Amino acid sequence: MKIGVLGGTKGLGKTIAIFLKKEGFDVTVTGRDTTVGSKISKELKIKYSDDNKEIASLSDIVIVSVPIDSICDVIIEISTHLKPGSLILDVASVKEKPFNIMKKYIPNNVEFIPTHPIFGPRTTTLEGQIIALTPENKGEWYEKLIKFLNDHKAMILEVSPKEHDKMMGIVQILTHFSYISTASTILKLGVDIKATRKFASPIYNLMIDIIGRITSQNPYLTYSIQRENECGEVVRDAFAKSVNEIKEAISNNNKEKFFDIVNKATKNIDNISSALGRSDKAIDPFTKKISHFKDSINKELAVKDIYSNKVHFGILDEISPDFITLNPSNSSSNTRLKIANIEVLSYSELIEWKKNNLPSKVYNIGAIFSKNSKPNIIKDTIKKMPDVIEVKIGKIYSDHQNDENMVNISFSIKTSDKKSLKKVKTLLEGFGAIVN
Repeated sequence: MKIGVLGGTKGLGKTIAIFLKKEGFDVTVTGRDTTVGSKISKELKIKYSDDNKEIASLSDIVIVSVPIDSICDVIIEISTHLKPGSLILDVASVKEKPFNIMKKYIPNNVEFIPTHPIFGPRTTTLEGQIIALTPENKGEWYEKLIKFLNDHKAMILEVSPKEHDKMMGIVQILTHFSYISTASTILKLGVDIKATRKFASPIYNLMIDIIGRITSQNPYLTYSIQRENECGEVVRDAFAKSVNEIKEAISNNNKEKFFDIVNKATKNIDNISSALGRSDKAIDPFTKKISHFKDSINKELAVKDIYSNKVHFGILDEISPDFITLNPSNSSSNTRLKIANIEVLSYSELIEWKKNNLPSKVYNIGAIFSKNSKPNIIKDTIKKMPDVIEVKIGKIYSDHQNDENMVNISFSIKTSDKKSLKKVKTLLEGFGAIVN
Protein backbone atom coordinates (compact mmCIF):
# COMPACT_ATOMS: atom_id res chain seq x y z
CA MET A 1 0.00 0.00 0.00
CA LYS A 2 1.38 3.40 -0.99
CA ILE A 3 1.08 6.20 1.57
CA GLY A 4 1.95 9.82 0.92
CA VAL A 5 2.68 12.02 3.94
CA LEU A 6 2.42 15.61 2.75
CA GLY A 7 4.64 17.71 5.01
CA GLY A 8 6.36 14.59 6.30
CA THR A 9 9.89 15.98 6.50
CA LYS A 10 9.39 17.60 9.92
CA GLY A 11 7.47 17.35 13.19
CA LEU A 12 4.52 15.00 13.55
CA GLY A 13 4.49 14.20 9.83
CA LYS A 14 8.03 12.87 10.06
CA THR A 15 7.10 10.80 13.13
CA ILE A 16 4.11 9.33 11.26
CA ALA A 17 6.25 8.53 8.20
CA ILE A 18 8.86 6.72 10.32
CA PHE A 19 6.16 4.72 12.10
CA LEU A 20 4.39 3.69 8.88
CA LYS A 21 7.64 2.67 7.20
CA LYS A 22 8.41 0.38 10.15
CA GLU A 23 4.94 -1.09 9.67
CA GLY A 24 5.92 -2.12 6.15
CA PHE A 25 4.10 0.49 4.07
CA ASP A 26 5.54 2.12 0.94
CA VAL A 27 5.93 5.69 2.24
CA THR A 28 6.75 8.91 0.39
CA VAL A 29 7.10 12.25 2.16
CA THR A 30 6.76 15.70 0.64
CA GLY A 31 8.07 19.09 1.71
CA ARG A 32 8.86 22.46 0.21
CA ASP A 33 12.54 22.46 1.23
CA THR A 34 14.29 20.06 -1.14
CA THR A 35 17.51 20.17 0.88
CA VAL A 36 15.74 19.02 4.04
CA GLY A 37 13.69 16.52 2.04
CA SER A 38 16.74 14.93 0.42
CA LYS A 39 18.47 14.71 3.79
CA ILE A 40 15.46 13.04 5.44
CA SER A 41 15.10 10.66 2.49
CA LYS A 42 18.71 9.53 2.83
CA GLU A 43 18.61 9.42 6.62
CA LEU A 44 15.37 7.44 6.94
CA LYS A 45 15.51 5.58 3.61
CA ILE A 46 12.10 7.03 2.72
CA LYS A 47 11.21 8.40 -0.71
CA TYR A 48 10.91 12.18 -1.03
CA SER A 49 9.09 14.45 -3.50
CA ASP A 50 8.41 18.17 -3.68
CA ASP A 51 5.23 17.61 -5.74
CA ASN A 52 2.08 17.19 -3.60
CA LYS A 53 -0.17 16.67 -6.62
CA GLU A 54 1.91 13.84 -8.07
CA ILE A 55 2.14 11.98 -4.74
CA ALA A 56 -1.61 12.46 -4.18
CA SER A 57 -2.30 10.85 -7.57
CA LEU A 58 -0.10 7.82 -6.78
CA SER A 59 -1.04 7.15 -3.15
CA ASP A 60 -3.69 4.84 -1.72
CA ILE A 61 -3.67 6.95 1.45
CA VAL A 62 -2.80 10.64 1.64
CA ILE A 63 -1.98 12.11 5.06
CA VAL A 64 -1.88 15.91 5.16
CA SER A 65 0.54 17.04 7.88
CA VAL A 66 1.39 20.58 6.82
CA PRO A 67 1.16 23.69 9.08
CA ILE A 68 -2.39 24.38 10.25
CA ASP A 69 -2.78 27.61 8.29
CA SER A 70 -1.77 25.78 5.06
CA ILE A 71 -3.96 22.68 5.41
CA CYS A 72 -7.02 24.02 3.60
CA ASP A 73 -4.92 25.30 0.68
CA VAL A 74 -3.13 21.95 0.32
CA ILE A 75 -6.40 19.98 0.45
CA ILE A 76 -7.84 22.18 -2.33
CA GLU A 77 -4.58 21.90 -4.31
CA ILE A 78 -4.60 18.07 -4.39
CA SER A 79 -8.38 17.48 -4.42
CA THR A 80 -8.63 16.95 -8.21
CA HIS A 81 -5.52 14.77 -8.30
CA LEU A 82 -6.49 12.17 -5.69
CA LYS A 83 -6.53 8.55 -6.81
CA PRO A 84 -10.09 7.15 -7.15
CA GLY A 85 -10.90 4.84 -4.26
CA SER A 86 -8.21 6.34 -2.06
CA LEU A 87 -8.35 7.84 1.45
CA ILE A 88 -7.34 11.32 2.58
CA LEU A 89 -6.96 12.40 6.18
CA ASP A 90 -5.29 15.28 7.94
CA VAL A 91 -3.65 15.41 11.39
CA ALA A 92 -4.32 19.02 12.38
CA SER A 93 -5.28 19.94 15.93
CA VAL A 94 -8.29 21.88 14.60
CA LYS A 95 -11.00 19.98 12.79
CA GLU A 96 -13.88 22.23 11.66
CA LYS A 97 -11.94 23.99 8.89
CA PRO A 98 -10.35 20.85 7.35
CA PHE A 99 -13.68 18.99 7.64
CA ASN A 100 -15.61 21.71 5.80
CA ILE A 101 -12.96 22.01 3.08
CA MET A 102 -12.82 18.23 2.55
CA LYS A 103 -16.61 18.01 2.42
CA LYS A 104 -16.68 20.73 -0.25
CA TYR A 105 -13.73 19.75 -2.45
CA ILE A 106 -12.98 16.01 -2.08
CA PRO A 107 -14.52 13.91 -4.92
CA ASN A 108 -17.26 11.39 -4.12
CA ASN A 109 -14.98 8.47 -5.06
CA VAL A 110 -12.46 9.41 -2.36
CA GLU A 111 -13.09 8.81 1.35
CA PHE A 112 -12.02 11.50 3.84
CA ILE A 113 -11.52 11.22 7.61
CA PRO A 114 -10.37 14.40 9.40
CA THR A 115 -8.15 13.06 12.20
CA HIS A 116 -6.29 14.40 15.22
CA PRO A 117 -3.57 12.28 16.87
CA ILE A 118 -3.56 13.88 20.32
CA PHE A 119 0.16 13.49 20.95
CA GLY A 120 3.39 15.16 19.92
CA PRO A 121 6.22 14.26 17.52
CA ARG A 122 8.28 12.68 20.32
CA THR A 123 5.78 9.80 20.58
CA THR A 124 7.01 6.54 19.03
CA THR A 125 4.06 4.19 19.61
CA LEU A 126 0.29 4.31 19.22
CA GLU A 127 -0.35 2.21 22.29
CA GLY A 128 -2.42 4.17 24.80
CA GLN A 129 -2.46 7.28 22.59
CA ILE A 130 -5.73 9.10 21.85
CA ILE A 131 -6.74 9.44 18.19
CA ALA A 132 -9.74 11.68 17.50
CA LEU A 133 -11.73 10.86 14.34
CA THR A 134 -14.34 13.21 12.83
CA PRO A 135 -15.77 11.30 9.82
CA GLU A 136 -18.55 12.53 7.53
CA ASN A 137 -19.39 9.01 6.33
CA LYS A 138 -17.99 5.65 7.40
CA GLY A 139 -16.84 3.72 4.37
CA GLU A 140 -14.46 0.81 3.83
CA TRP A 141 -11.41 2.87 4.74
CA TYR A 142 -12.95 3.87 8.04
CA GLU A 143 -13.31 0.23 9.09
CA LYS A 144 -9.72 -0.50 8.02
CA LEU A 145 -8.46 2.50 10.00
CA ILE A 146 -10.39 1.44 13.11
CA LYS A 147 -8.91 -2.07 12.88
CA PHE A 148 -5.39 -0.69 12.41
CA LEU A 149 -5.70 1.59 15.45
CA ASN A 150 -7.26 -1.16 17.59
CA ASP A 151 -4.50 -3.58 16.60
CA HIS A 152 -1.98 -1.02 17.86
CA LYS A 153 -3.95 -0.47 21.09
CA ALA A 154 -4.71 3.20 20.40
CA MET A 155 -7.61 4.90 22.19
CA ILE A 156 -10.17 5.96 19.54
CA LEU A 157 -12.37 9.00 20.14
CA GLU A 158 -15.12 9.59 17.59
CA VAL A 159 -16.46 13.14 17.82
CA SER A 160 -17.96 15.91 15.68
CA PRO A 161 -15.53 18.57 14.37
CA LYS A 162 -17.36 21.29 16.33
CA GLU A 163 -17.21 19.39 19.64
CA HIS A 164 -13.56 18.51 18.99
CA ASP A 165 -12.54 22.14 18.55
CA LYS A 166 -14.54 23.20 21.61
CA MET A 167 -12.71 20.65 23.78
CA MET A 168 -9.33 21.55 22.25
CA GLY A 169 -10.08 25.12 23.27
CA ILE A 170 -9.59 23.92 26.85
CA VAL A 171 -7.11 21.06 26.40
CA GLN A 172 -4.74 22.97 24.10
CA ILE A 173 -5.55 26.67 23.85
CA LEU A 174 -6.18 27.37 27.53
CA THR A 175 -3.33 25.11 28.66
CA HIS A 176 -0.77 26.58 26.25
CA PHE A 177 -1.94 30.15 26.83
CA SER A 178 -1.85 29.95 30.63
CA TYR A 179 1.49 28.11 30.80
CA ILE A 180 3.20 30.42 28.31
CA SER A 181 1.80 33.35 30.30
CA THR A 182 3.31 31.84 33.47
CA ALA A 183 6.72 31.43 31.80
CA SER A 184 6.56 35.00 30.50
CA THR A 185 5.64 36.28 33.99
CA ILE A 186 8.66 34.58 35.55
CA LEU A 187 10.86 36.16 32.85
CA LYS A 188 9.41 39.63 33.51
CA LEU A 189 10.13 39.21 37.22
CA GLY A 190 13.77 38.46 36.41
CA VAL A 191 13.75 35.24 38.44
CA ASP A 192 16.18 32.40 37.72
CA ILE A 193 14.14 29.20 37.25
CA LYS A 194 17.05 27.06 38.46
CA ALA A 195 17.14 29.00 41.70
CA THR A 196 13.41 28.44 42.32
CA ARG A 197 13.83 24.67 42.07
CA LYS A 198 15.92 24.70 45.26
CA PHE A 199 12.84 25.88 47.14
CA ALA A 200 10.31 23.87 45.17
CA SER A 201 7.92 21.08 45.94
CA PRO A 202 7.68 18.13 43.50
CA ILE A 203 4.44 19.52 42.07
CA TYR A 204 6.16 22.82 41.19
CA ASN A 205 9.06 21.00 39.52
CA LEU A 206 6.57 18.91 37.53
CA MET A 207 4.71 22.07 36.47
CA ILE A 208 7.92 23.77 35.34
CA ASP A 209 8.87 20.68 33.32
CA ILE A 210 5.47 20.70 31.62
CA ILE A 211 5.79 24.44 30.90
CA GLY A 212 9.22 23.78 29.41
CA ARG A 213 7.77 21.03 27.24
CA ILE A 214 5.12 23.39 25.87
CA THR A 215 7.28 26.48 25.40
CA SER A 216 9.98 24.45 23.63
CA GLN A 217 7.55 23.47 20.87
CA ASN A 218 7.69 25.21 17.51
CA PRO A 219 6.26 28.69 18.32
CA TYR A 220 4.77 28.85 14.83
CA LEU A 221 2.72 25.73 15.61
CA THR A 222 1.67 27.05 19.03
CA TYR A 223 0.62 30.37 17.48
CA SER A 224 -1.33 28.59 14.74
CA ILE A 225 -3.20 26.50 17.30
CA GLN A 226 -4.19 29.70 19.10
CA ARG A 227 -5.27 31.47 15.91
CA GLU A 228 -6.93 28.73 13.85
CA ASN A 229 -9.32 27.33 16.46
CA GLU A 230 -12.45 29.49 16.31
CA CYS A 231 -13.03 28.91 20.03
CA GLY A 232 -9.69 30.52 20.87
CA GLU A 233 -10.77 34.12 21.40
CA VAL A 234 -13.59 33.15 23.77
CA VAL A 235 -11.21 30.99 25.82
CA ARG A 236 -8.50 33.66 26.07
CA ASP A 237 -11.06 36.33 27.05
CA ALA A 238 -12.44 34.08 29.80
CA PHE A 239 -8.90 33.43 31.08
CA ALA A 240 -8.04 37.14 31.17
CA LYS A 241 -11.32 37.88 32.98
CA SER A 242 -10.62 35.19 35.56
CA VAL A 243 -7.09 36.49 36.19
CA ASN A 244 -8.37 40.02 36.72
CA GLU A 245 -11.16 38.86 39.06
CA ILE A 246 -8.73 36.96 41.27
CA LYS A 247 -6.22 39.83 41.23
CA GLU A 248 -8.89 42.35 42.24
CA ALA A 249 -10.19 40.12 45.04
CA ILE A 250 -6.70 39.88 46.55
CA SER A 251 -5.76 43.54 45.93
CA ASN A 252 -9.00 44.70 47.55
CA ASN A 253 -8.56 42.32 50.50
CA ASN A 254 -11.85 40.69 49.58
CA LYS A 255 -11.25 37.21 50.95
CA GLU A 256 -14.94 36.25 50.67
CA LYS A 257 -14.79 36.90 46.92
CA PHE A 258 -11.53 34.96 46.65
CA PHE A 259 -12.95 32.01 48.63
CA ASP A 260 -16.05 32.04 46.42
CA ILE A 261 -13.96 31.91 43.22
CA VAL A 262 -11.79 29.07 44.52
CA ASN A 263 -14.68 27.04 45.92
CA LYS A 264 -16.73 27.28 42.72
CA ALA A 265 -13.68 26.41 40.60
CA THR A 266 -12.89 23.41 42.82
CA LYS A 267 -16.45 22.10 42.62
CA ASN A 268 -16.23 22.30 38.83
CA ILE A 269 -13.15 20.06 38.78
CA ASP A 270 -14.26 16.51 38.06
CA ASN A 271 -13.65 14.05 40.92
CA ILE A 272 -11.09 15.75 43.16
CA SER A 273 -10.06 12.52 44.90
CA SER A 274 -9.17 10.96 41.54
CA ALA A 275 -7.30 14.12 40.56
CA LEU A 276 -5.26 13.93 43.76
CA GLY A 277 -4.57 10.24 43.14
CA ARG A 278 -3.40 10.81 39.57
CA SER A 279 -1.19 13.74 40.55
CA ASP A 280 0.29 11.68 43.40
CA LYS A 281 1.18 8.97 40.89
CA ALA A 282 2.88 11.57 38.70
CA ILE A 283 4.86 12.98 41.63
CA ASP A 284 5.77 9.75 43.45
CA PRO A 285 8.23 8.37 40.88
CA PHE A 286 10.12 11.67 40.87
CA THR A 287 10.20 11.78 44.69
CA LYS A 288 11.33 8.16 44.92
CA LYS A 289 14.00 8.80 42.29
CA ILE A 290 15.40 11.74 44.28
CA SER A 291 15.38 9.65 47.49
CA HIS A 292 17.21 6.85 45.71
CA PHE A 293 19.85 9.29 44.48
CA LYS A 294 20.33 10.72 47.97
CA ASP A 295 20.84 7.20 49.35
CA SER A 296 23.31 6.42 46.55
CA ILE A 297 25.83 9.24 47.16
CA ASN A 298 29.38 7.80 46.88
CA LYS A 299 27.89 4.50 45.70
CA GLU A 300 27.74 2.74 42.38
CA LEU A 301 24.83 3.80 40.16
CA ALA A 302 23.57 3.03 36.66
CA VAL A 303 20.99 5.21 34.89
CA LYS A 304 19.52 5.20 31.38
CA ASP A 305 18.76 8.22 29.21
CA ILE A 306 15.05 7.88 28.38
CA TYR A 307 15.54 9.37 24.91
CA SER A 308 18.80 7.81 23.67
CA ASN A 309 18.62 4.64 25.85
CA LYS A 310 22.32 5.11 26.59
CA VAL A 311 23.36 3.74 30.00
CA HIS A 312 25.64 5.80 32.25
CA PHE A 313 27.48 3.93 35.00
CA GLY A 314 29.73 5.14 37.80
CA ILE A 315 29.98 6.46 41.34
CA LEU A 316 27.38 9.10 42.23
CA ASP A 317 29.34 12.18 43.24
CA GLU A 318 26.71 14.88 43.57
CA ILE A 319 22.99 15.60 43.34
CA SER A 320 21.26 18.95 42.77
CA PRO A 321 17.58 19.77 42.19
CA ASP A 322 18.00 19.24 38.43
CA PHE A 323 21.15 17.17 37.88
CA ILE A 324 23.26 14.29 39.16
CA THR A 325 26.99 13.92 38.59
CA LEU A 326 28.50 10.49 37.98
CA ASN A 327 32.18 9.60 38.12
CA PRO A 328 32.63 6.84 35.52
CA SER A 329 35.33 4.28 36.27
CA ASN A 330 36.57 4.39 32.67
CA SER A 331 36.87 8.17 32.39
CA SER A 332 38.79 10.98 34.09
CA SER A 333 35.92 13.46 33.66
CA ASN A 334 32.57 13.41 35.43
CA THR A 335 29.24 13.02 33.62
CA ARG A 336 26.46 15.51 34.42
CA LEU A 337 22.95 14.19 33.74
CA LYS A 338 19.55 15.88 33.92
CA ILE A 339 17.33 14.03 36.41
CA ALA A 340 14.17 14.50 34.33
CA ASN A 341 15.80 12.70 31.39
CA ILE A 342 17.04 9.57 33.17
CA GLU A 343 15.67 6.50 34.91
CA VAL A 344 17.47 4.22 37.36
CA LEU A 345 18.24 0.72 36.13
CA SER A 346 16.61 -2.05 38.14
CA TYR A 347 18.85 -4.60 39.83
CA SER A 348 18.28 -7.19 37.09
CA GLU A 349 18.85 -4.58 34.36
CA LEU A 350 22.09 -3.50 36.05
CA ILE A 351 23.38 -7.09 36.27
CA GLU A 352 22.53 -7.67 32.61
CA TRP A 353 24.25 -4.41 31.62
CA LYS A 354 27.39 -5.30 33.61
CA LYS A 355 27.41 -8.73 32.04
CA ASN A 356 27.41 -7.23 28.54
CA ASN A 357 29.57 -4.13 29.07
CA LEU A 358 32.07 -4.49 31.93
CA PRO A 359 35.20 -6.67 31.81
CA SER A 360 34.75 -9.74 33.98
CA LYS A 361 36.76 -12.70 35.21
CA VAL A 362 35.94 -16.17 36.48
CA TYR A 363 37.14 -17.22 39.94
CA ASN A 364 36.86 -20.59 41.66
CA ILE A 365 35.96 -20.93 45.32
CA GLY A 366 35.79 -24.23 47.18
CA ALA A 367 34.14 -24.85 50.55
CA ILE A 368 33.28 -27.75 52.86
CA PHE A 369 29.57 -28.09 53.70
CA SER A 370 27.32 -30.48 55.54
CA LYS A 371 26.15 -33.34 53.33
CA ASN A 372 22.59 -32.09 53.84
CA SER A 373 23.39 -28.77 52.15
CA LYS A 374 21.52 -27.75 48.99
CA PRO A 375 24.10 -26.64 46.36
CA ASN A 376 21.51 -25.10 44.02
CA ILE A 377 20.03 -22.93 46.77
CA ILE A 378 23.54 -21.76 47.70
CA LYS A 379 24.29 -21.03 44.04
CA ASP A 380 21.09 -19.00 43.57
CA THR A 381 21.83 -16.98 46.72
CA ILE A 382 25.36 -16.16 45.50
CA LYS A 383 23.97 -15.09 42.12
CA LYS A 384 21.80 -12.43 43.79
CA MET A 385 24.86 -10.68 45.24
CA PRO A 386 26.04 -7.35 43.75
CA ASP A 387 28.58 -7.65 40.89
CA VAL A 388 28.15 -11.41 40.60
CA ILE A 389 27.25 -12.02 36.97
CA GLU A 390 27.14 -15.79 36.78
CA VAL A 391 27.56 -18.76 39.14
CA LYS A 392 28.12 -22.41 38.25
CA ILE A 393 28.48 -25.43 40.49
CA GLY A 394 31.76 -27.28 39.92
CA LYS A 395 32.86 -30.51 41.53
CA ILE A 396 30.96 -32.02 44.46
CA TYR A 397 32.86 -34.75 46.27
CA SER A 398 33.47 -36.30 49.67
CA ASP A 399 36.90 -36.24 51.25
CA HIS A 400 37.16 -39.39 53.37
CA GLN A 401 40.13 -37.91 55.24
CA ASN A 402 37.66 -35.45 56.75
CA ASP A 403 34.32 -35.98 58.46
CA GLU A 404 32.17 -38.37 56.38
CA ASN A 405 29.15 -36.11 57.03
CA MET A 406 30.81 -33.26 55.13
CA VAL A 407 31.11 -32.63 51.39
CA ASN A 408 33.36 -30.43 49.23
CA ILE A 409 31.61 -28.12 46.78
CA SER A 410 33.38 -25.85 44.31
CA PHE A 411 31.76 -22.82 42.67
CA SER A 412 32.79 -21.02 39.49
CA ILE A 413 31.96 -17.32 39.94
CA LYS A 414 31.99 -14.73 37.16
CA THR A 415 32.23 -11.16 38.46
CA SER A 416 33.13 -7.68 37.27
CA ASP A 417 34.69 -6.79 40.65
CA LYS A 418 37.17 -9.07 42.45
CA LYS A 419 36.23 -7.38 45.75
CA SER A 420 32.87 -9.15 45.62
CA LEU A 421 34.66 -12.48 46.29
CA LYS A 422 35.23 -11.46 49.90
CA LYS A 423 31.46 -10.97 50.31
CA VAL A 424 30.84 -14.36 48.69
CA LYS A 425 33.20 -16.04 51.18
CA THR A 426 31.40 -14.32 54.07
CA LEU A 427 28.09 -15.57 52.67
CA LEU A 428 29.38 -19.17 52.42
CA GLU A 429 30.60 -19.03 56.00
CA GLY A 430 27.11 -17.87 56.93
CA PHE A 431 25.84 -21.12 55.43
CA GLY A 432 28.12 -22.93 57.88
CA ALA A 433 30.83 -23.72 55.35
CA ILE A 434 34.58 -23.86 55.82
CA VAL A 435 36.03 -21.91 52.88
CA ASN A 436 39.22 -23.35 51.36
